[in-house]
Amino acid sequence: MKYDNLYAVLDNEPDAKAYFDKLPGYVREELVIHASKVDSFESMQDYAQNLTCSDN
Repeated sequence: MKYDNLYAVLDNEPDAKAYFDKLPGYVREELVIHASKVDSFESMQDYAQNLTCSDN
């Protein structure tokens, strides 16, 4: 499902909120900075994965 922004995703998708809460702080910060570009749980996961791929 598509939403207006990150905050709508977090408000409407309990799994997305749980996922977000487990992310490292710097990833959460980047997601908040770019909240308008996050329109689904899947897009949030993709964004987070791209940010953390250099951590591996």
